[in-house]
Amino acid sequence: MNPRQAEIERNTLETQIRVTLNLDGSGQADLHTGLPFLDHMIHQIVRHGLFDMRIQAQGDLDIDAHHTVEDIGITLGQAFARAVGDKAGIQRYGHAYVPLDEALSRVVVDLSGRPGLIFAVEFPRAQVGDFDVDLFHEFFQGFVNHAQVTLHLDTLRGSNTHHIAETLFKACGRALRMAVAPDPRMAGAVPSTKGTLTL
Repeated sequence: MNPRQAEIERNTLETQIRVTLNLDGSGQADLHTGLPFLDHMIHQIVRHGLFDMRIQAQGDLDIDAHHTVEDIGITLGQAFARAVGDKAGIQRYGHAYVPLDEALSRVVVDLSGRPGLIFAVEFPRAQVGDFDVDLFHEFFQGFVNHAQVTLHLDTLRGSNTHHIAETLFKACGRALRMAVAPDPRMAGAVPSTKGTLTL
């Protein structure tokens, strides 16, 4: 398969973001979002997805983290869509269950070409440190809309907010890794009866 890499830059009055992504990496991350807990979570996607990723972000964090988190999700989704290309010869579907102590989450993804998010997650606390965990929904919504994937995130159990968040991001990395993996039996064909998975 051709190198599956992308670089996207997004500049608005609220944020300036650059993302580089290699789907066939080794789990190397260089993340500078200005939000350490978000860096920690995205690093889970990178390591467990075996992607290489660099994110440089400057945002209006003096207001709050909403614009920065959402726009990182958007930019990462754009990079993912570009890197995966026409989806010929890949698995298309991916899923993972990931535990961390008492927490257990399930993530299922379809590189369908149709944006769709089911976020069945309840956090016991509103924040981890000074990070508002409600913003994870905005991150994944931005990603889904621009990666053009269907993504189901379900927390099956858990009482520790940090653990729940970490299982979601680890499972997301694993599910995406499975979905983008080459499928030798597809012999380069697009895995759809329509013959296309792009809008």
